[in-house]
Amino acid sequence: MDEHRGIHMDFLALFLFSLLVFSNAEISSKIGINYGRLGNNLPSPNNTIELIKNMKAGRVKIYDANPEILGLLSGTKLQVSIMVTNELISSIASNQALADQWVRENVLAHYPSTMIRYILVGNEVLSYNTSQGQQLWHDLVPAMAQIRNSLRAHNIRNIKVGTPLAMDVLESTFPPSSGTFRSDIIDRVMVPLLHFLDGTRSFFFIDVYPYFPWSQNPTTMSLDFALFSGGLTYIDPVSRLRYTNLLDQMLDSLIFAMAKLGFDNVKLAIAETGWPNAGDIDQPGANIYNAATYNRNLVKKMTAKPPLGTPARPGLVIPTFIFSLYDENQKGGQGTERHWGLLHPNGRPVYELDLTGRSESSHRGRLPEPENNRPYQGNIWCVAASGVNLLELDSALRYACGEGNGTCDALEPGKECYEPVSLTAHASYAFSSFWAKFRDSGATCFFNGFAVQTTRDPSKDFFFPRIQLQFFLAMVLASSRVFHFEDASVDRKEVAWSSKFTGNFSRSPFQIYFLKY
Repeated sequence: MDEHRGIHMDFLALFLFSLLVFSNAEISSKIGINYGRLGNNLPSPNNTIELIKNMKAGRVKIYDANPEILGLLSGTKLQVSIMVTNELISSIASNQALADQWVRENVLAHYPSTMIRYILVGNEVLSYNTSQGQQLWHDLVPAMAQIRNSLRAHNIRNIKVGTPLAMDVLESTFPPSSGTFRSDIIDRVMVPLLHFLDGTRSFFFIDVYPYFPWSQNPTTMSLDFALFSGGLTYIDPVSRLRYTNLLDQMLDSLIFAMAKLGFDNVKLAIAETGWPNAGDIDQPGANIYNAATYNRNLVKKMTAKPPLGTPARPGLVIPTFIFSLYDENQKGGQGTERHWGLLHPNGRPVYELDLTGRSESSHRGRLPEPENNRPYQGNIWCVAASGVNLLELDSALRYACGEGNGTCDALEPGKECYEPVSLTAHASYAFSSFWAKFRDSGATCFFNGFAVQTTRDPSKDFFFPRIQLQFFLAMVLASSRVFHFEDASVDRKEVAWSSKFTGNFSRSPFQIYFLKY
């Protein structure tokens, strides 16, 4: 009891001191938008900037430093975040002249008429655990320092340098007071990074998606809790802080993790958050109703006056960028990857969303009722999409069969699935077979857009491999208290996640956290 009382007093001191520090700085609560461009059917940059202005966004974040877009943003009131892409990090880290050149070409050419306010170095760098990825870990903070040196040399002091990280930087997230960074990055990256952010009064930028931990266990986790819709309060057993939504829990786990390393005052900014408006059959909760509900409640929370902050840091503004502006049809991975947009590719809204947070709910149109909030239980096949280029379909078929493991043995001449001799039929069999064999290792039913999921059995004269989701879900729910998965990562946002990652699930009656996100 005395030990807990001492911990509580430390937390209280931490919170009060944080309030004193942060209250001195005026930070805009206007909502930002992530402008991704992985689509072949998107409006022009010129039309896009007009759409963003009409949406009354306060900020825009791009995943590079595209000169056309930065030129179009000149003279607007939009605060802009630009990015040093991952492949440039190591070169800039070791060469101040290259950092100076990058700043000269991508900042000075547009600043101050374009209101560049953030330079993000890399994208989710600590999610890459290959030898090349670990080199990026080593070079990340030095590259950030080089960029800041260049800015200081030109007496630019109103641009913050940071780096967006994913929730997989945490080893423990629940309860929030247990928040702890991964042991493999604490000394190598996190301490130097937090020292840099603290010393430069910059932000810890985090990509945080309540959809993912909820969707991994939708039968036991409250959807309302994930959507800010009330109905559940969780009390952290150590800090005694009260939580009414999943986002606050995830953010506070970062705050506690930073405090344990002695960094109580590094500000948080949300580089990405959102909810998918559609997805694959086996992705529950990805629908327009939930996406609109999440983002509307997010905007209401983040634009509240006075600001709400989180239970660990009440009353503080958290700069927030919603992911994303458009549905982007050239992203790989599961179906949700292509359906985070606030706008359709034609520029029309997927649903009504007032980014200022001022409109009343009674003024909005009716949303379609959700039909997939519960996990689908039944058979799913992966078949060739209709209307695709047959030469490209043939390439996708060859890829699926080329992975071995008996994926296409039944399609060989004289075997049970050789006839009908049809490219579409063979591709459908190959896609289903490949997906059934490799789904647990991260394979998806996409094949660069040449495959789609279906619940309609394509089998005629022979048996098609399929996924039986009721079995998979039963196995998950019957598993032990701690889940451990190794999965192939997906191409989401502007930087591909091509390496494998490990995600840990920590299960309780209240939460499951999927640490990749």
